[in-house]
Amino acid sequence: QVQLVESGGGLVQAGGSLRLSCAASGSTVSINHMAWYRQEPGKQRELVATITSGGSTNYADSVRGRFTISRDSAKNTVYLQMNSLKPEGTAVYYCKLQKRWGTDYWGKGTLVTVSS
Repeated sequence: QVQLVESGGGLVQAGGSLRLSCAASGSTVSINHMAWYRQEPGKQRELVATITSGGSTNYADSVRGRFTISRDSAKNTVYLQMNSLKPEGTAVYYCKLQKRWGTDYWGKGTLVTVSS
């Protein structure tokens, strides 16, 4: 089993920055990738950024150039640095870990509110 705990959400003005953290515990071996998703009220959850076990990253077009995903393997923690935040970035941000055999684990999310 894997436990994921997100932190770092909060209220920020448009144009500001936040850094989210996702701490993984439990069985943190055989990881395929980790990712950040977000979900606005009444909408589907959408992929924001991914980082593979090899360190390759990918981003949604809407955040590329403003958000950076990174990891600290020693701490089993993944980060999402969010700069130049926009009001449409208001959402609950979730961390996901995928094992090599395809099993997904999710955190409970952290709320980010961007005021205009």
